[in-house]
Amino acid sequence: MKHSIYLFGVLTLAAAAGCKKDNYPAPGSMLTGHLLYKTDTIQVERNQVPFQIYQYGFGKVGPIGSTFSQDGTLSAVLFDGTYKIIVPNGQGPFMWKQTPAGDPDTVNVTLKGNQSVDLQVTPYYMIRNANITISGGTVSATCKLEKIITDANAKDVERVSLYINKDQFVSGGDNIANKDLAAADITDMNNISLSVAVPSMTPTQNYVYARIGLKIAGLEDMIFSPLQKISF
Repeated sequence: MKHSIYLFGVLTLAAAAGCKKDNYPAPGSMLTGHLLYKTDTIQVERNQVPFQIYQYGFGKVGPIGSTFSQDGTLSAVLFDGTYKIIVPNGQGPFMWKQTPAGDPDTVNVTLKGNQSVDLQVTPYYMIRNANITISGGTVSATCKLEKIITDANAKDVERVSLYINKDQFVSGGDNIANKDLAAADITDMNNISLSVAVPSMTPTQNYVYARIGLKIAGLEDMIFSPLQKISF
């Protein structure tokens, strides 16, 4: 009987503690941000380039992990407090600043209400002057490649690709048609042209979304031109 009373008391306390924990207010501050090179937004593939958020003052806790949207933005709902943001080494089509020890450098944010932060990175290349049009059922694209990193960290181009899709998610993993141009076939980085036929779509629609992507040798993540809606 005593054991039963004791067990009942423990369960009651546990239930009360659980209710108290459940009654804590939810996080209510929105942290947003952009991947930027100077003033240009870095376009990436959705759900592929990760970032990590750590909160100061709570001992050794794991990061809050998520990924950038395809337009290079991040968003997280957090409690007010002091945080640090990093992009893990080897992620993204860019260089993230490192400490002298080679660890990812941090961007510190003191959050009190909604706040936006710019995350400056250095891309290996930028896709410039992207122009995408359609004629006779064929999507055509032109662009130039600007090599940003030219020192010992420089990397070569592997290929340039044109992707089209029925919705706004456009990449190597999200497309209904694509055209690749290998680096060996690029004769002028200032004058690149690609084209791809629009396939039949069910249900039919009179538009597609398109982006140009650049695959850099030795990197998994691609960099892209801004999304364009092409009507026909």
